[in-house]
Amino acid sequence: MALINSKTSTQKTENRKQKTVYPISLGCPKNLVDTEIMLGHLARAGWEVAASPEAASLLLVNTCAFIAAASQEAVDTILEMARHKEADPGKRLVVTGCLVQRYGPELVAQLQEVDYFLGVHDFLRLPEILQTSGPGKTTCLWAAGPPLDYAAPQPRYAATPQAYAYLKIAEGCSHRCTYCTIPAIRGPYRSRPLNTLLAEAQALAAAGVKELNLVAQDTTAYGRDRKKSPGLPELLQELCGIQGLEWIRLLYGHPARITPELLQTMAGHPQICPYLDLPIQHGHDEMLRRLGRGYSRNSILETCRLIREYLPHGVLRTTVMVGCPGETEEHFTALLDLIQEVRFEHLGVFLYSPETGTPAASFTPPVPRRLARQRAGLIKKIQARIVKERLKSLKGTIQPVLVEGLSPESDYLLAGRLITQAPEIDGQVYITAGAARIGEIQPVRLTRALPYDLVGEVVEESNQ
Repeated sequence: MALINSKTSTQKTENRKQKTVYPISLGCPKNLVDTEIMLGHLARAGWEVAASPEAASLLLVNTCAFIAAASQEAVDTILEMARHKEADPGKRLVVTGCLVQRYGPELVAQLQEVDYFLGVHDFLRLPEILQTSGPGKTTCLWAAGPPLDYAAPQPRYAATPQAYAYLKIAEGCSHRCTYCTIPAIRGPYRSRPLNTLLAEAQALAAAGVKELNLVAQDTTAYGRDRKKSPGLPELLQELCGIQGLEWIRLLYGHPARITPELLQTMAGHPQICPYLDLPIQHGHDEMLRRLGRGYSRNSILETCRLIREYLPHGVLRTTVMVGCPGETEEHFTALLDLIQEVRFEHLGVFLYSPETGTPAASFTPPVPRRLARQRAGLIKKIQARIVKERLKSLKGTIQPVLVEGLSPESDYLLAGRLITQAPEIDGQVYITAGAARIGEIQPVRLTRALPYDLVGEVVEESNQ
């Protein structure tokens, strides 16, 4: 995203309409849902989404603060938007989300360019605040409301391609991972009511959504916080009955909460993607205890074995962390061995970040950053070989592909995804030939394997 320069800062603003908003959503898909809900409420109040900061009367930045790098990205983005406001003093700037919830008082003191700060429990009040608050006074609400639970269906303004959407099934987190700030920011785990989720999913399907991606801090904990409440298997079964939804995907699960009942439900419904996202974080029992994960190396292996048994054609995504204080070569070797034994189809690796207020911030001894980067690099190298072998095995096969639109790499190619590829994180299928229909699931013959992506041609129904 380019910074505004001296030439663009002198642009005239005659074309800027009132009640227009330019949104930026940072962080994870869970945050993106919050952004869509804010935009949905603004649209109900007569606001329109602008295509550029210059064309907007309101600049909206929904922030992430999970780790230090995310917080810095958020601050940099806020300052970038503040330059647009400096060039056009009639604009207003609102900052919402985790950064505000975590650092509210400091932000008010340091970012005087911002007109409104709204935390994770108060952002639904944005239209009301914009209507009642005048210029020249900063409005700050970072801990004013009770924990937000989305009990009622919420309006949404789509920020994703029409073919897919995210459904946030719960808010907050009740796990006590020693490195994580989310429970302190978002509060305890709160499942959304089943009827609310079904109403929201039906509205998304009616708008043309084919793929519904379920998100939460822990999707596999759904319903466990409510007595006699339907759990995740029941939610999945109900969602499978909604006309128009062809793929239903589970993201952000927990390895300790995978049950035979859940796997039976997934195996028994073709609409449910044979895909599980289970961040394991590490592969050595001592490190798993230090991280507060609540399971062992053996339980990870048993869970993965069970998943392969119930979903023999399914795929596993995971996330691991390296460089946590106290991680030895023995610990790291155990993690490498587990990765090579399970052979996750998708894997992300990140470096430990000490976060103020978490127990892990006081752990010792620290792992040098350079060593942590080397460990992450070795994991990526091993995982690249696993991915390469798998993608090569798909060459020549015909697979259903959800066609999303023009490729970000080239306006001459269309791009889509396999049922085993989640949006944004798992690679794509580039379509080089055939009559592809955007927003539809079509058969594609895979002709080439790239390091993390695939290339293919649409197959006419009569030629399958």
